[in-house]
Amino acid sequence: MPNAVHGSIQANISFELKLRYRGTHRIMSEVSLATTPYGTTPDVVVYPNFQFDYEHEPAKRSDPPLTCIEITGPPSRSASQSTDEMVTKTNAYFRFGVKSCWIVIPILRAIMVFDKPGHYEFFHHDDTLRDPQTGFELPLSGVFV
Repeated sequence: MPNAVHGSIQANISFELKLRYRGTHRIMSEVSLATTPYGTTPDVVVYPNFQFDYEHEPAKRSDPPLTCIEITGPPSRSASQSTDEMVTKTNAYFRFGVKSCWIVIPILRAIMVFDKPGHYEFFHHDDTLRDPQTGFELPLSGVFV
């Protein structure tokens, strides 16, 4: 189960992205994706803006978001929330068609931005994150507060 740090960071990232990109993108949390083999549910996803079909929204989206964001758990949590597991998940996201994956590491107050499998840039809490695949820019000072 996510703790207060996880929940706060998830809300802050969503807020900061919405503040900057809500006119052109849809920022959502906890959306199930039809990734193979079992499906995944990233903490935050970013899609190009679209209108919901409230009557026919699928249980798992089959269209890839532009960006998937995962937040790691503390070292004492289960292996499914470890940095290693999150890096492995990026491969599934890229196979699904995602353009970028962010892995948030709360204990370091940092974010790894993957633009392809195995390749990332590392941003610290006092940096401005720049995602080369999407053009998103996000000052991290508002994320780790």
